[in-house]
Amino acid sequence: MLERPHLVLPLASSVIYVLGALLVRRAADLGVGLWRTTFVSNTLSALLFLPLKLLGGPGQPIAVWWQPATLAALLVLGQTLGFLALTRGDVTVATPVLGFKTILVAILTPLLLGLPLPPHLWWAAGLSTAGIALLNVTGSSHPRRLGISVSAASGAAVAFALFDVLIQRWSPAWGAGQLIPFVMGLGALFSLAFIPFFREPLWQIPAGSWMPLLGGSACISAQGILLITAVGVFGDSTAINVVYSARSLWMVLAVWSIGHWFHNAEHRLGPKILGGRLAGAVLMTAAIVLALR
Repeated sequence: MLERPHLVLPLASSVIYVLGALLVRRAADLGVGLWRTTFVSNTLSALLFLPLKLLGGPGQPIAVWWQPATLAALLVLGQTLGFLALTRGDVTVATPVLGFKTILVAILTPLLLGLPLPPHLWWAAGLSTAGIALLNVTGSSHPRRLGISVSAASGAAVAFALFDVLIQRWSPAWGAGQLIPFVMGLGALFSLAFIPFFREPLWQIPAGSWMPLLGGSACISAQGILLITAVGVFGDSTAINVVYSARSLWMVLAVWSIGHWFHNAEHRLGPKILGGRLAGAVLMTAAIVLALR
């Protein structure tokens, strides 16, 4: 870390993600709901990502605007499924499973390029499968919540993996400063479709729910900006993603130690269940390190 000080950025990002996820879950417990959470988060992300336009880029003609539209659709799908996992599932299960995205990116990249999969990727896929299985068998006081955690987070991981691979493919022609803010703006525009599903209008969200909602959304956006900045400025994406994968471990440890600060019920699951989830998170992290070696 001392030799590559830029790795402080993904480390900070992994910690900020944990804080954001716990705040988003708190907002859900206070009745904000999935659709309002996703709408507010995507709108806030579009605003916070605007300064990235300073990175510049040539842009592209209208004929290929289907590319940012595709990316925005994948982003909104991934965000919705990710928030479903975090708000209606267990965060100590959802976060490690979301880390499967990094392994999928490593697998999809050679497949889309028509190259054979290196043997270490098969081992990484096996380790991650074992980690997900361990997260499943650790048990929960709410089996349905456990199922939502794994299924929704897995779907989000697939959507985010496709997003990452395609943005790597299309970004050079557009320029990061042109493509990424455009995608985030389209994501906020697509999120308008969620308004008919709101339980109540935004202005009826209780005053005490706005702090965790805005705080959680801002944290999740900020950690994304840190990651993109780290990769865009320093490269070194392999090491950056390995450091960032530590968020799985931080999440279980945070719920175990300070979960009560956020009124998170998972800290009451007991050492047997949380210990099993920590072991599952360790396996997922090892799989990511192996995939990105």
